[in-house]
Amino acid sequence: MAVPGFGGQWPSAPTACQAELEQLYCRLLTGTAVIGALPASPSWECWRPGRAEGPLIGGVINRIVLAQATPFALPLERFDGAVLFWEEMGGLASYVWSYLQVMRHCGILDRISGMVVGVPREIGGLEPGASPSLREIVLDVLGDRDIPALGNVEFGHAGPNLPMPVGIRAGLDAQRRTLSLLEPTVGPLAMTGPVS
Repeated sequence: MAVPGFGGQWPSAPTACQAELEQLYCRLLTGTAVIGALPASPSWECWRPGRAEGPLIGGVINRIVLAQATPFALPLERFDGAVLFWEEMGGLASYVWSYLQVMRHCGILDRISGMVVGVPREIGGLEPGASPSLREIVLDVLGDRDIPALGNVEFGHAGPNLPMPVGIRAGLDAQRRTLSLLEPTVGPLAMTGPVS
């Protein structure tokens, strides 16, 4: 999300954070090396321990769920072994619970290998001290599925934000609170013929 990430909330970020993210995005968008571990913050929480590897897939949870009810739905196979990342902005906590239940009922949660949850923003019912918390909602819907879950990660509308390149293989270790990009996002330049 470029607008909240590099717009509205960027000027209020500490200078060290800005420098770290500038370097990260430069490497991500122009380099051919693997990024490795994304810079973690103290806000990251292990909601369910475990490790997972798989392609990143996700976005705003209501958009993921609503798209699944259209001809543009992702085939369920795309979720096989994936690290699902999602966030929500606005609405109510009960909506988040409902979206997660839809994902459970359509089989998405039975296919993913891990879950990364963004910082909730402006969601009624998730104010500090509210019950249930977002963590409790997620764990309730996951049930006994052995899916590691990492919460309160700064991506999407939580700016300045971390990159979440869809389709790139990621490694998640929820207990250690790490999220790593295991593939480069840019491939080597291939020359197909003489340059004139």
